[in-house]
Amino acid sequence: MTSAVPGTLAAFLCLFSLTVNVTDAPAQETTAKPEKKITEIKIGYLRAYAPQLTLSLLDLPPRDEGVAGANVAIGDNNTTGKFTNQKFSLDVTEIKPEAGAVQAFNDLIAKGDRYVVADLPARQLLSIADIARDKGVLIFNVGATDDSLREDDCRINIFHVAPTRSMLADALAQYLVVKKWSNWVLLYGSHEQDHLYADALRRAAARFGGQIVAEKEFKDTGTARRTDTGATQIQQQISVFTQDMPEHDVLLVADESEVFGTYVPYRTWTPRLVAGTAGLVASSWHPASEQWGGIQMQSRFLKTTGRRMLSRDMSAWTAVRAIGEATTRTNGDDPKKISDYIRSDDFSVAAFKGQKLTFRKWNLQLRQPILLGDTKSVVSTSPQQGYLHQVSELDTLGVDQPETKCVLK
Repeated sequence: MTSAVPGTLAAFLCLFSLTVNVTDAPAQETTAKPEKKITEIKIGYLRAYAPQLTLSLLDLPPRDEGVAGANVAIGDNNTTGKFTNQKFSLDVTEIKPEAGAVQAFNDLIAKGDRYVVADLPARQLLSIADIARDKGVLIFNVGATDDSLREDDCRINIFHVAPTRSMLADALAQYLVVKKWSNWVLLYGSHEQDHLYADALRRAAARFGGQIVAEKEFKDTGTARRTDTGATQIQQQISVFTQDMPEHDVLLVADESEVFGTYVPYRTWTPRLVAGTAGLVASSWHPASEQWGGIQMQSRFLKTTGRRMLSRDMSAWTAVRAIGEATTRTNGDDPKKISDYIRSDDFSVAAFKGQKLTFRKWNLQLRQPILLGDTKSVVSTSPQQGYLHQVSELDTLGVDQPETKCVLK
C-alpha cells in the first residue's frame, strides 16, 4: 500500500507536466511571410540612328554605340537593386535622324517609362522636351553637344550628360596654352555642326589666351568620300589647302561632319601638330583610359559587349547610373523627387574619372573631366593644373554660371 502512493503521485506529476507543456507551447505559424515588394523602374532609350559615313573604316561606329553602355549600367543598377528591392529595365527605340520624335517618345511613355535616355540631335530633343515636362518625364541627353540646349533652349527636365562643344574646346585650349603652343590656324567644314565647333574654338581662344592667326573653310563639294578617286582627291587637296598660312603652332580642325579632317595630319604643307576633331581630340571618354579604376570599367565592358567603350557608351552608362543612384538614395520611383535629388548638393555619381560628378544647377550640365587623346592613348586630362575656380575647377570648362543665359522652366 505504501509503495503505491509514490507511483500514483509520479503518474499524476507526469500527466500534469505534459498538460503544462502542451498548454504553454507556442502556436506554430500557419501563414507564410509576405513577399518583398519589388519596385520596377523602367528606363526608355530613344535613339536617332542611321548608318554613318566616315573617312576611315576604323571610325565606323558600332551598331550598339550608346545602347551597350546603358545595358551595362542596367546590370550594375540591378546588382544594387537586389538589396534595395528595385528592378531596372531598358526599352530601346530607334528613329531616323530626320524623322519626328514625338510618336516614338509617346510610345515609350505608354510603356510606363518615366526616365528617357535621349541620343538625339538638338532638333528632335527639343521637339519632345515640353511634352516630357508636362508628363513628368525626365530626359537624360547623351548625344547632343549643342550649347544652345543648355542656354537659350534649356529645360528643367533635361539633364545633360554629354559634354558641350564649349567644354570640349575649352579642355583642348587649356592644354595647348599650358604647352605654350598658343598660335593656331583654324580649318573648319562647311556644315552647321562644323561651324558650331569652330565657334566654340574661337571662344576658347579668347578665354584662355590662344591666338587664331588665320581661318579657312573647307567646302564640301559632295565628293564620293569612300571611293578610291574621292578619297585621293581630298587627300591631295590638303597640302595645297594648308599652303600660305602664317606662322603657327597648331592646326585646329573643326570637321564634325567627317568631310576632310581625318586627312589633315601628315598631309599639311608645313609640319604642324593637328588638334580638334582630328589628331589630338577632346572627348568625354577614351577607349584606352585606365586611370581611376577605368581599367576595371573597360574590362567589364569588353567582357559584356566584346568591344571597347566609347564616349557615347560612357555617357549612356553614366545617365543610367545617375538614375539608379538617385532612386536608391530616395528609396522610390517618383520623378519629381528624383529630379530634386539630382539637382541637390547631396547627389553625385562616380564615373571612373578621378572624382565624383555633379550637375550644374544653372543649366543641368554634368560637370566632368575631359580626356585628350589620339588614336592610341590618353595624352592629358582637363581641367589642366593651375586653372582654378571658386566653386569647382570643372567649371573652367564650358559656360560658367555668371555667363549663362539659361532660365530653367
